[in-house]
Amino acid sequence: MAADPLDSLRLALMQDVLPVGLAVVERVRKGGPAEVLAAFDGTSADPLGQLREEGEPAASQVRENLDRFQPGLGNPVMKVEVRDVGAEEGPAGPGPGATPPAWDAAPPPSPADPAELLAALERIEARLALLQSRFG
Repeated sequence: MAADPLDSLRLALMQDVLPVGLAVVERVRKGGPAEVLAAFDGTSADPLGQLREEGEPAASQVRENLDRFQPGLGNPVMKVEVRDVGAEEGPAGPGPGATPPAWDAAPPPSPADPAELLAALERIEARLALLQSRFG
């Protein structure tokens, strides 16, 4: 969750309260208050969770519309911390004597040399094709 209390409140409203509220409104529209009370009749172990699931598609639409109005309003931007890990290889990394990946083999291109930039873009394209073939 966010560190700012107002951001935390807004996040809770958007992710928890909004879907439940929209499910309650839909149930009232369909069958009146009796339909809302039916969610709490004891047949479900988690009636609020059930209402949250029912209202999530409509809540998602509301959040998307709020984002169109002002980005980040409906789907809050989550703050992340980015840090440089370094050149250490984890347990799944290549072993000793392994050839380094192609993107590590060449130095970065100089901005003044279009040929080097083109070569770097071709290497990136080849690596993306390889990655896509592994996923597909």
